[in-house]
Amino acid sequence: MTALQVLLAVAERGSTSAAAEPVSLSQSAVSKQLLGLEELIGGPAFLRTPNGMVPTELGAIYIEHARTAIKAMEDAALKVARMKPGPRVLRLQVPPIFGDRWLLPRFAQFTEAHPEIEVQFTTFVSKTQTEVPDGMVRFVVKPVDDEEGEYLFGHDIRLVSAPSYWEKIGEPATIEAASKGVMLEHPQTPFHWPFLAAFHGNKGLEARHTMRFGYYTMVIRAALAGQGMALIPHGLIVEELAAGRLVNPAGLGYRSDHGYWFTRPRNLPLSQSMALFNRWIHTESGSVRD
Repeated sequence: MTALQVLLAVAERGSTSAAAEPVSLSQSAVSKQLLGLEELIGGPAFLRTPNGMVPTELGAIYIEHARTAIKAMEDAALKVARMKPGPRVLRLQVPPIFGDRWLLPRFAQFTEAHPEIEVQFTTFVSKTQTEVPDGMVRFVVKPVDDEEGEYLFGHDIRLVSAPSYWEKIGEPATIEAASKGVMLEHPQTPFHWPFLAAFHGNKGLEARHTMRFGYYTMVIRAALAGQGMALIPHGLIVEELAAGRLVNPAGLGYRSDHGYWFTRPRNLPLSQSMALFNRWIHTESGSVRD
C-alpha cells in the first residue's frame, strides 16, 4: 500500500521530493519505495526528464490500477471500522435548507438519547479518498436504483406569506386574487407559480411579478419579512404556521411529485447506529408526513 501511495504521489507531483509530503515520508524513503516497486513490476515506472518524472507505459498501467486498489482498501477499512465496538460514527448528508429548517431544531433529541453515537454531517470528497455517507436526505421524486429510501414529507406545498403582506394586498380567497401578489422563488426548485395555477385549474394565469433569489433560505426569509408570497413545503414551516408568523390563505397550494426522502446505499450493511437514526427520523417526520 505504501509503495502504491508513493507511485500516485510521484505521478501527481512529478518528483520524489515533492511526493514526500503527501505520503509523510522522507525523500530517500520515497525513492526506496519506488525502486522496490519498480523491481517488483519488472521495469521503470517513470522516465526521469529535466521537466520532472513522466510515467512510462508500464507505470501508466500501474498508476491507473493503483487508484482503484487504494480506493477499494479504503472502502474496506471504512466498512470494518463501522463494525467495531466502541464510539460509533454516523455520517449524514443533508440539504442545507432541510438541516436548517427541520433537522437541526430537533436533532438535540437524538444526540441526548444516543450520546454514544458521533454524528458527522459531511460532503467530503477528494481525488484519493471518498467517504460514502451512511445516510442521505434527498429532495427527489424517488430514490435512485442503488439506494433504498423512505419518504419523509414534501408533497404538500403551501402558498404563504407573513400576515403583514396579506394585510397590504388583501388576503386572497382564490388563485385569481393571489395572482395580484409578488411571487418569491428560487429558480432551481420546482416550487413555481405555474404549478400552483395549473393545480387550481387556471393554467395560463400569471403572477403580477416574480422576485427570484439565489438561495431557497432567502425565499423563506423574504416571505417571513412580508416581502411577497412563496410556495414552501408544509413540513418546513409547521411552527411558523402554528404561531401565525406565516399565513396560508384559503388553503391555497398544490401537490408536488418531489419530496424529502431519507436514503442509504444498498451496498452498505445496516449498522446499529443507522438503524437507530432511521427509526428516529421516521418517528419525527410522522407528524408532518403528507
